[in-house]
Amino acid sequence: MSRAGLDPAAVVAAGAALADEVGIARLTMGSLAERLGVRTPSLYKHVGGQDDLTRRIAALALGEAADAVGSAVQGYAGRDALAAAARAFRAFVLRHPGRYAATIGVEPSGPDDPLATAGQRLLGAFEAVLRGYDIAEPDVDHALRTLRSLCHGFATLQSANGFQWSADVDESFEWLIAFADRGLRAL
Repeated sequence: MSRAGLDPAAVVAAGAALADEVGIARLTMGSLAERLGVRTPSLYKHVGGQDDLTRRIAALALGEAADAVGSAVQGYAGRDALAAAARAFRAFVLRHPGRYAATIGVEPSGPDDPLATAGQRLLGAFEAVLRGYDIAEPDVDHALRTLRSLCHGFATLQSANGFQWSADVDESFEWLIAFADRGLRAL
């Protein structure tokens, strides 16, 4: 990519792709500059540094995950929506482990922060799933946290090769979906 083709979106997209390859912890401004064929100081014209790059990658990842989950649940309700959302989220994390890892522990600076906006979109997609269940309004936050924890935990463990048992991982994931569905219906 030539210098003329660089802009903040291109730098962030390249950073996200590199993070998926090497991991977010190993992504540096220097390695990204090398990937883009520019000198490291050139990147600072487009992003404010390593922390800014990571925040932008996190916002990108949350937006992409929101799109994936939101599209997956269209036209579904109840268990079907739950299964579609969980599968879409898991697939996203497995395809993009580095960029998704950028979302962990990063806090929005305010309600207008792109990170907050993208995060709200992702939560909104999971809230759409919960509308198919009879969950009292005071319990929606608890249900969202539970659903997010189940999906996040399974996907990040799998992406880190954390399942070393002989049981089929896909079968375990379907078990998780059934377990979550039973729990949500029991509320």
